Amino acid sequence: MHATQSTSRITLAARGIEATLTTEEAACALNRATQTLRKWACLENGPIRPVRIHRRLAWRVSDIQALLNGGQ
Repeated sequence: MHATQSTSRITLAARGIEATLTTEEAACALNRATQTLRKWACLENGPIRPVRIHRRLAWRVSDIQALLNGGQ
């Protein structure tokens, strides 16, 4: 993949197409450990929740942006 290309994923959701990040990408964006995000998903107690795509976690870019802008 070219270095300037985005590594975010595009996923189909009930309300349309949304950009998502892998757990590793989301952890980097949030300055958290990947295990922290996995714990949020497992315990369902984090400030954002992932979607599952083929049994893998995907984190909505819109949720990450909202969290970084002070929302929950």
